[in-house]
Amino acid sequence: MTEKGKKVMVTVRKPPHGSIYVQESIEVMFIFATYEMDLSVVFLDDGVLALHAGQDTKGLGIKGFMASLGALVDWEVTKVYVDRQSLKDRGIPEDAIIAIGKDDDSGAPIRPKVLDTADIAAMMAEQHSIVSF
Repeated sequence: MTEKGKKVMVTVRKPPHGSIYVQESIEVMFIFATYEMDLSVVFLDDGVLALHAGQDTKGLGIKGFMASLGALVDWEVTKVYVDRQSLKDRGIPEDAIIAIGKDDDSGAPIRPKVLDTADIAAMMAEQHSIVSF
């Protein structure tokens, strides 16, 4: 049984290809969302590469995950963040990250919120548990 309001953070630090970490992290996000935890998700380090638009995994022979990331808001996973410095270090412009859903009223895309490393560290300090991929 879960305690409602328990703060859990999933961090995605690994690159999206060459391992199953990103796919597994997405599945864990959906599981946590099912249990109505106070869930936040942070993409940092090489994990930010999973948010880069236009990825095609067909040639790699692995399951794509972009549609799953694009459905996070549908599962009420709305506290999704990305580390600004990690984007900068990998040459990814902030406006190039994918949407995690659409606003119900306007239809506008909802994207992860870009934060500074210090803000992410402060959020981490408030969590009951952190699950890292």
